[in-house]
Amino acid sequence: MSEDRPLPFVYQFMAGAVAGISEVLIMYPLDVVKTRMQLQVGSGAEAEYSGVIDCFSKIIKNEGFGTLYRGILPPILMEAPKRATKFAANDEWGKFYRRQFGVDKMNQPLSVLTGATAGATEAFVVVPFELVKIRLQDKNSKYKNALDVLKKTVNGEGLASLYNGLEATMWRQSIWNAGYFGIIFQVKSLLPEPVTESQKTRNDLLSGFIGGTVGTMLNTPFDVVKSRIQRSPRIPGVVPKYNWTPNSLVIVFKEEGFRALYKGFLPKVLRLGPGGGIMLVVYNTTMNFFRGVYYGDKKEERKNVN
Repeated sequence: MSEDRPLPFVYQFMAGAVAGISEVLIMYPLDVVKTRMQLQVGSGAEAEYSGVIDCFSKIIKNEGFGTLYRGILPPILMEAPKRATKFAANDEWGKFYRRQFGVDKMNQPLSVLTGATAGATEAFVVVPFELVKIRLQDKNSKYKNALDVLKKTVNGEGLASLYNGLEATMWRQSIWNAGYFGIIFQVKSLLPEPVTESQKTRNDLLSGFIGGTVGTMLNTPFDVVKSRIQRSPRIPGVVPKYNWTPNSLVIVFKEEGFRALYKGFLPKVLRLGPGGGIMLVVYNTTMNFFRGVYYGDKKEERKNVN
C-alpha cells in the first residue's frame, strides 16, 4: 500500500492522536522522573535524586507507585491534539514548502525546516497542558489534581498565565521536531528499501528511535528551563527568576554548571528514543489502515456508479 496516497486532514489528525496516546500510556513514568530531576537544584550530594534508578526507587518507596502516573490526565488529553498537530502540521508544512521551493520530493533541508515549523505550531497546543502537568509532577506540588491546578492558576495568575512558558516551549518543540523529522528522513534514505511489512516496521522503529534520541540531545537544555519557568507562579509586580529562555539558560549554566542543562536527559532519552520509534510505527500503521478504508470505499463507490 503506497504511503504517497494523500488523505484528508481528519485522517492525519486521528492517526497522530492514536500514535500519541499509545506512546504516553507506555512511557509516562519516565516523564515524571525526568521532570523531578530537572526541577531539583544542585548536584552531587546536594541532589535528592542521584540518577534514574534512585529517583524511581525513592518515588515508589516514599510516595507510592501511583505517583509515577501523577499528572497523566493532562498528557492524555494533550497527546491527541499534540501528536495529531505534530504529524498533520509536518505533512501540511511539507506540502507548503515543496510548493514554495518548487520541489517534488522532500529532501534533508526541507525535512529540518518542516519539522521546526511544525514544532512551533505544536507549541501553541501543548503549553497549557504542559504547565498543568509540570505543576502536578513537582514533588512539592500543592495541587490536588489537574482541575485544581487549572482553577488556582487562572484565579491567582490570570487566564494568560496558562501560556506561561510559550516561548521556551516553542524553542523546545521546534528543535526537537527539526532533529526528529530531519534524522528520520536521513536514516530512511540510508536504509535498504523495505519490501515486506516487517522490514518497514523495522525501518520505522530504527529511524524513529535515532530521530527521537537526536532530538532529545538537541532540545534538553530548553526542556530544563521550560520546566522551571512553568513551575514558577506568576506574581504581579515580581519578575520570576526563570523567565525568558536565553537568560534562564545562562542562570542555570552559571549557578549549576553545564551538566545541569542536561538534567533529566537519561529518562528523557529513554522515553523519547523508543517512544519516537513507537510513535512512528503506530502513526504509519494507522495511516495505512485509513488508506485502505478510504481508498477501498472510493473503489466501491466507483463500482456502484458503473
